Amino acid sequence: MFVVMMTLFALVLVGYGAGKLGYLGGDFDRQLSRLVINLTCPALILSSAMTGELPDREYILPLLLISVITYAVLAGIAFLLPRYLTKKKDDEGAIGFALMFGNVGFMGYPVVASIFGHEAVFYAAVLNVVNTFAVFTIGTVLITGKGEVEGERFQKKVLYSTPMLAAYLTMAIVALEIDNIPEVISQPLTMLGNITVPAALLIIGSSMSNLPLRSLLGNRTVYATTLFRLAILPVGIHFLMGALGFSPLVVNINTLVIAMPVATYGTILCLKYEKDTTMITGVTFITTLLSMLSIPALTLLFH
Repeated sequence: MFVVMMTLFALVLVGYGAGKLGYLGGDFDRQLSRLVINLTCPALILSSAMTGELPDREYILPLLLISVITYAVLAGIAFLLPRYLTKKKDDEGAIGFALMFGNVGFMGYPVVASIFGHEAVFYAAVLNVVNTFAVFTIGTVLITGKGEVEGERFQKKVLYSTPMLAAYLTMAIVALEIDNIPEVISQPLTMLGNITVPAALLIIGSSMSNLPLRSLLGNRTVYATTLFRLAILPVGIHFLMGALGFSPLVVNINTLVIAMPVATYGTILCLKYEKDTTMITGVTFITTLLSMLSIPALTLLFH
């Protein structure tokens, strides 16, 4: 698992170097971000149900329910807590996004697979249905500002965006136990989906290359946000969901997903809506770095 975390972080460093050397950055990063959101990530979600034996479909509804409850709690925290973590009004949205959204699609899948087995990738994908919906609705509002029209307009399109369509189709495949998908379909989807993780991490690294070293090292606000994202929120959610009666497997996978570093979509959405990326990339960098310690610690504690 430590090797997995080190590998993912190494790709961020490669993106940082590529950005410094001029191979990445600017319009290229924005185009690559759109490619990840609209094409490679949906392929990754679909391919999770096309490799080997089908996962247990009985977990679909409990996973969806625990995810809805989890993100309802996190949404309340994302809108209320940031004002106490920073004095800069413009940073509250980025901090709220960082508190609410972990890197489920990009880092969650390989980490979940390394701990719970490959079939658990599908369970993470089910949890990611609610996460994806929330990112492109609540997350967009947090990044753009609650009163902006474009955030409201994007909400109407999220139900048929490509990541959501991929999530729906993946659940249907498992629920209907469709296990005879031809390789001519599954293998190209798997290859395309495999682009997602390195591309997303390269984008993060490239965005960081535009920041001064002081921003990457973080400040009091960044470290306070990191403490909540990697420790306080996952532990609190774990005990809350256990008290609500969910099965240990469902609770543990949900906890691990919540414990991921800040979602790369934060940086991608800031680029998309031309918002300042300083805070979101700083907290993404620090949480990605420290997650190499926090995730193994949480795994030992709860798994």
